[in-house]
Amino acid sequence: MARLPWHKIDTVLLDMDGTLLDLHFDTQFWVEHIPKKLAERTGKSLEDCHAHMQEAYAEVYGEIQWYCLDYWAEKLDLDIMSAKRELMHLIRMRDDSIPFLDALKKSERKVVLVTNAHPDSLSLKLEETELASHIDTLISTHQFGVTKESQSLWQQLQAHLDFDPAHTLFVDDSQRILDAAKEFGIAYTLGITNPDSQAPENDITGHPHTNNYHDIIQSIIDDNFQPHSQG
Repeated sequence: MARLPWHKIDTVLLDMDGTLLDLHFDTQFWVEHIPKKLAERTGKSLEDCHAHMQEAYAEVYGEIQWYCLDYWAEKLDLDIMSAKRELMHLIRMRDDSIPFLDALKKSERKVVLVTNAHPDSLSLKLEETELASHIDTLISTHQFGVTKESQSLWQQLQAHLDFDPAHTLFVDDSQRILDAAKEFGIAYTLGITNPDSQAPENDITGHPHTNNYHDIIQSIIDDNFQPHSQG
């Protein structure tokens, strides 16, 4: 079970997809639905479209284009948002997210969503979930032009939010992004090993990790919150 020194943490930065929301929607959309839509539009075989998309994803993996709906709409000549709405019934929060967010709110910590998701995708997910009512600030990295994989993002984000890295926790399901946060100087990180409810768990190394927020909620409640400015 992940153990975190909550009394030293006054800001919590949270990823969205796979961390607060079930990643199953995104997996189905990008891995299955988009190749299907491409096959319908082009008349090519589904197998060829799967292979084409794997190559296209690999070209921009981790870069802002990888997450950019405008980029994919232009590249594929597809209405991406319309295609997303066809699967929006799959958008759902993790079962343990609301209790976790409620515990953070009760502890009076500053809670910020920091997602690489495109603003339109973020809006769709806010429309379908309770995220907006449980988080203080919602940020898409597209407003900074770089992703959480980039040190430039962390520099801009720190300037924008004025958080103290030494008293900040960052939660994400990506090894690469957790590593980038740690490289920047975020003192506390937490990896989520089960982002997709329909897929096997991932390995997270070099970071405390969990597959169930319920395992750490009591420690948030028990650990008296004292902002670092007070000691």
